[in-house]
Amino acid sequence: MERDPVDLLQPLWRSLVVFRLITFGFACFGVWTRWGGIARPSGAVLQLAIMGVWTLISSIGYSRRWGRRNTRLAFADLVVTAGCMYATLLAQPLIDIRGGASVLTSVWAAGPVLALAISRGRDGGLLGAATISLALLSLRGFESASKVLSNVQLLLVAGLVVGYAATTMRRAGARLREAIAAESATAERLRLSRSIHDGVLQVLAQVQRRGHAIGGEAVELARMAAEQEVALRTLMSARPVAVNGGQTDLCGQLMPLATTRVDVVVPADPVLLPAAAADELVAAVREALSNVDKHAGHGARTWIVVEDLEDAVLVSIRDDGAGTTPAELEQARVDGRLGVSQSIRGRMTDLGGTATVRTAPGEGTEWELKVSR
Repeated sequence: MERDPVDLLQPLWRSLVVFRLITFGFACFGVWTRWGGIARPSGAVLQLAIMGVWTLISSIGYSRRWGRRNTRLAFADLVVTAGCMYATLLAQPLIDIRGGASVLTSVWAAGPVLALAISRGRDGGLLGAATISLALLSLRGFESASKVLSNVQLLLVAGLVVGYAATTMRRAGARLREAIAAESATAERLRLSRSIHDGVLQVLAQVQRRGHAIGGEAVELARMAAEQEVALRTLMSARPVAVNGGQTDLCGQLMPLATTRVDVVVPADPVLLPAAAADELVAAVREALSNVDKHAGHGARTWIVVEDLEDAVLVSIRDDGAGTTPAELEQARVDGRLGVSQSIRGRMTDLGGTATVRTAPGEGTEWELKVSR
């Protein structure tokens, strides 16, 4: 049988199976102790037989993965249990039941309440409790509601408590699965990193050295090897883009921008931003890098630095290129070249952030993009 290693609900399902078996025993004992007062003993025996068969079927289902994953079994349990409650009429006339005779299912009838609570949480538990309570009231008579109030209260409390516990455990199980998956991915990445470092990266480094030493067309081969080395190192150091409640790790999105001429420096811990804000900020950074390629000059290097200021996030993009003047930037905006005014400043304005640029001829350009959390 396939097992879920992080199915935290297993103990609850097993407890439910034990509960059904024990309470069926209680129901049999109750019939035995009241045998002399039962109007139609053969009807009681038939009712117990039905209950016994269904107890066996439902217990097998709740002990198997298909039964736990299939809410229809819990609903079927609810219908059959309510039917077994009405089957008391086979043993006792309705007038006797409303006069105080016991409903022979006894506490066994709480089984589907617990099953629905485990399967569907609080709402499932309340639905099961309401259904069983209505069946009990219809047998006892609504004029006797005060006499069965304690039973109704117990059913509702059981549905609420077990449903809340099941929901909490289900969420904990989901987080545990995510943690196990992340740990497995990290371990696999480390294993691949060691293999790449011991083999591919060393070969690429050797190609770079030999290419520059040989010269000529081999220099281009050395350049391509250097680019591939940076790409592989970036892949090795990359971390999954964490998603938490609609937020994403900005660092995980910026690190792939590293090349032989672009260095990306990020904090060790994730820098979380709303996913839409992170996407827009990354787009602004890409536009800044595009401007470096177009205007900074051949061979210019760029450094991207992410700082977590707790109440805000600051991304700096600095290059050592030709630089420009604020007047030239303003003229570019007037001329309709919208890279700076719209793709960078416009995006930051839409995010409620700021974009500050410092530049001078021969001193490169530095952008500071700041967005509040």
